[in-house]
Amino acid sequence: MVSDFNEISGAALKLMGLKATKSEIDMYRQYLILLGKWNQVYNITSIAPKAKWVSAHLYDSCSIISILPSGTLLDIGTGGGFPGLPIAITQPEREVVLLDRSAKKTTFLKQVTIELGLKNVTIETSRIESYDPAKRFDVIVSRAFSELKTFLRKASRLCSQDGTLIAMKGKYPEAELAIIPKERIKKVRNLRVPQLNAERHVVELAPDLQI
Repeated sequence: MVSDFNEISGAALKLMGLKATKSEIDMYRQYLILLGKWNQVYNITSIAPKAKWVSAHLYDSCSIISILPSGTLLDIGTGGGFPGLPIAITQPEREVVLLDRSAKKTTFLKQVTIELGLKNVTIETSRIESYDPAKRFDVIVSRAFSELKTFLRKASRLCSQDGTLIAMKGKYPEAELAIIPKERIKKVRNLRVPQLNAERHVVELAPDLQI
């Protein structure tokens, strides 16, 4: 049944460079089932129908896992936990922090981590401007947070000197890239997400620690 998200495919994940175990696929499925239950009351995601969640949320999040640098990771504006929770499920050795200003969304995320037994995830309810962690992160990801200029300005102070800021985008963000200093742009990648009929790009930036 679609409601059980049985269409989550190990073959599709393999196309993105992931060798997901049965246990991990079961956790992905349980995560989306929990999202479906909570979404009825809290409107965590506006994407409908639920059948689209596998490609638009799960596979889209998983598409960057194989290219992520190592180290601690912060997901800014995580919303329903994308891409941070799929990353945490797939890479249990990585410390992942999910940051969002919405208490209803972070309450949902805390419940997911409890039910899935995720020990490598920390949930923070805060605006990025107010967030003051004890240590800087090696990797900071953003899926729907802001334009690149704003992302670079607000996230740089949270990133380690040799860290990487990763912004997930749809179409090639030509206008946004044009106003970013060239020395800050590490790489722009075109990604193919199984079953998602849309352009997807990832921009990798070096933090500007002078901001």
